[in-house]
Amino acid sequence: MGGHRDLDGLAASARAELVREIGLSGAWTADPVWREAFAAVPRHLFVPYYYVGVRGGYERRWGEHPDPDARARWVLGAYADAPLATRLRDGELLSSSSQPSLMAQMLVELGVGDGDRVLEIGAGTGYNAALLAHRLGDDLVTTVDLEPEITESARRHLAAAGHHPAVVTGDGARGVPERAPYDRILATCALPSVPRAWIAQCSPGGRILAPLATGLVVLTVRDAGYAEGRFLHTPAYFVPLRGAERSEPETPGLGGVPRRAREDDRFRFLLELSRGGLDPQEAYALWDREDAPRRERYGITVGDGRAWAWLDDPEGPYAWPLA
Repeated sequence: MGGHRDLDGLAASARAELVREIGLSGAWTADPVWREAFAAVPRHLFVPYYYVGVRGGYERRWGEHPDPDARARWVLGAYADAPLATRLRDGELLSSSSQPSLMAQMLVELGVGDGDRVLEIGAGTGYNAALLAHRLGDDLVTTVDLEPEITESARRHLAAAGHHPAVVTGDGARGVPERAPYDRILATCALPSVPRAWIAQCSPGGRILAPLATGLVVLTVRDAGYAEGRFLHTPAYFVPLRGAERSEPETPGLGGVPRRAREDDRFRFLLELSRGGLDPQEAYALWDREDAPRRERYGITVGDGRAWAWLDDPEGPYAWPLA
């Protein structure tokens, strides 16, 4: 028992340090209520084990390790401001717990208010749903994932932390229509496009925040068939949404693109965003002409039966179909 008490104390101090570290980034400025949520929700309960990269593969850290020093490394790692690999299959990452400071930024940008109904796409460990449930109450939070194994463990972790939001096993690309409408939809997995089902399930004036093309786009929903918004400035890399069609990772035709562009994060973002709409030479010409535009200059519109990406203005000269 003494060892567990020591771990509890170590977890509490590590959690306080994580909250302080996230605060230094300015994440709480727009909505300080999230600081209290991160201070209250014990992340280590959501990652009873995880994997850290070592030479030649991964090392498993877990909370029931017989060595007390190993248990201490596990709990301290659980409160590092870093993503944690939580599920692997044949060396492929299936699920992870996102970097807490990025989660904080996304939750603040989601702009929830008291009484808002939220749908989370990608249950992961359940930690993000717990933060939402702490802020809004269990009844207003729904989280969905395709893998029964993931939803079962998320439900178990949430219960251990004292939360019981709706945890649904299903294709996140289709949303969860039986619990709609939602005021906010938050995806924690990378998308090839924005599913129209999400827009249809979101109330007018609602907001959708999703990772797309190594960025984070925030869309405002006008009605069941139309949404529009811009990217945030920050890069974001997430495990892809399972159950949705995905484009091939290879990008042919880069031969005429200079190395300085190919190695530039802003160009790689544009390359991802323009798949199926611009060829790499067109993307490079735009990037070069507009002086390597930052992510926040780009946006997405979904409406009138189509979806398109754009630079600066949805009706401007730089617009192309979204794959």
